[in-house]
Amino acid sequence: MSSASRGVTVPDEDIERETQGVGTYADVNGIKLYYEVHGTGHPLILLHGGLGATSMFGPNLPALAKGRQVIPVDLQGHGRTADIDRPISAELMAGDIAALIKHLGLDRPDVMGYSLGGGVAFFTAVRYPEFVGKLVIVSTNIKRSAIYPEMLVQQAQVGPEAAEAMKQTPMYQLYASIAPRPEDWGRLLGKIGEAMKGDFDYSNEVPKIKATTMVVAGDADIFPPSHAVEFFGLLGGGKRDGGWDGSGRPNARLAILPGVTHYTMAIAPALAPTVIAFLDEPAAKDR
Repeated sequence: MSSASRGVTVPDEDIERETQGVGTYADVNGIKLYYEVHGTGHPLILLHGGLGATSMFGPNLPALAKGRQVIPVDLQGHGRTADIDRPISAELMAGDIAALIKHLGLDRPDVMGYSLGGGVAFFTAVRYPEFVGKLVIVSTNIKRSAIYPEMLVQQAQVGPEAAEAMKQTPMYQLYASIAPRPEDWGRLLGKIGEAMKGDFDYSNEVPKIKATTMVVAGDADIFPPSHAVEFFGLLGGGKRDGGWDGSGRPNARLAILPGVTHYTMAIAPALAPTVIAFLDEPAAKDR
């Protein structure tokens, strides 16, 4: 017997331990990746934002796990996953997630990512479509120019020289409490800073996504709601009336959460029910 059809196979005696969120490591793609298992059912890979960890979703994690098997992952250099000798890159970390999915023997799990994790989820779906069921991209911009100018200025200040000042933040307190090497804090800031300085526009990659996708943003996010609408449009959304019977709806969804900022999104009370409704929809045909 196993804990969940199409999920992580766990011996019966270990089910209770695993469903309580006990973490473990997988040696995949050249990295020792930390992950947890919460709940049972169809699996959902859950990816946190930059300078965060699995715990940053707060009550949204157990809410998501009520009807599915949620597998939150600490990305490279974050949380309980130690850094390795390569840049912090959403594309490279997508390879980690694809390798983890294969390692766990998962059958097309859904993948959900917030901010940096949304970029990782995006590239997992683009580069490894055979591994992804549904896709949820939360508070994630697909081009750098979409970010508000004043936020680009703040991002440019992230680097190892800011390490000492940022030790006063909750982000560092979390990092220091669980990181295998807390002394890597400055190194992480340096890599994150470098990653944010490079220009990018992944608009041409969006149409390559085959998974049924939901785009989620806050109405006070790091980019304007119009950018989320643009992303939705590249997925085929917003082109015509949905029809009285819904037959004209696109194979994509858009949610703008009211009163939510980039920094409150992961714990926003509206996030879990919005995503759950999408994940519970019957699967549509691939685009």
